[in-house]
Amino acid sequence: MTTRPSAPTFDAPFDGDLRADLELAMRLADAADAASMSRFDAADLDVSLKADATHVTEADLATERAIRALLEAERPADGVFGEEYGVTGDSARQWIIDPIDGTANYLKGIPMWTTLIALSIDGVPRVGVASQPAIGRRWWAASGLGAWTDGPMGEPKRLAVSDVDTIGASSVSFQSIGQWRDAGKLDALERLTSSVWRDRGYGDAWPYMLLAEGRLELVAEFDVKEYDIAALVPIVTEAGGRFTSFDGEDTLSARSSLATNRVLHDAYLELLHQS
Repeated sequence: MTTRPSAPTFDAPFDGDLRADLELAMRLADAADAASMSRFDAADLDVSLKADATHVTEADLATERAIRALLEAERPADGVFGEEYGVTGDSARQWIIDPIDGTANYLKGIPMWTTLIALSIDGVPRVGVASQPAIGRRWWAASGLGAWTDGPMGEPKRLAVSDVDTIGASSVSFQSIGQWRDAGKLDALERLTSSVWRDRGYGDAWPYMLLAEGRLELVAEFDVKEYDIAALVPIVTEAGGRFTSFDGEDTLSARSSLATNRVLHDAYLELLHQS
């Protein structure tokens, strides 16, 4: 999948009502959580290697099937792009699914993994849900409707990025040194980590949620597919942040991401691309 050339920026206003789509996305996450948790930390979990040498478990497959079954029943005209079963349908409305983002954690019984569900319209992610059932957390957003998570008493709590406005006071997540090395960006990573207050490699979807909650100022990574980041875009942007590729483009297909609290986005881009 590639972003349509005429697509607006990720944070462009949307002229439409996405409440029904967001409600469906939340029910998709409910179905996904039931499927994934039924096999989490199972001693007899079936695990195999895909052609790209990454792991896939029976739970990845079952979770995506559960999501697709509900979409087929309720949105049969929409397209679907899932990590495990590819692209079906051809529509300006496309659901983009990563059934278990963090399969390596899942198969090891580590609870930091996420189901990612997005609705892209004309190439722009407009609805996003990130569900981490093993720790009882969920985040969701839709264009014009804000970004939210569950509060301490189960009530919805609106998300907002931080107002930190200097790189030296910022906290960042770079995912992994290996990613940056393989992308030929170790010099950029060294500049970044030597310039900020705090740096950590939290990994996968969770640091983007920390960014949306105002706990980090930057998350950046490489070798990401559309289904790795589509659901994260509306959550970050509706919380007031900025989401682009590493080179500053509003696209899902660049195989990189750079999410920030917005106020520092240009400054980070300048720092990371110094020659």
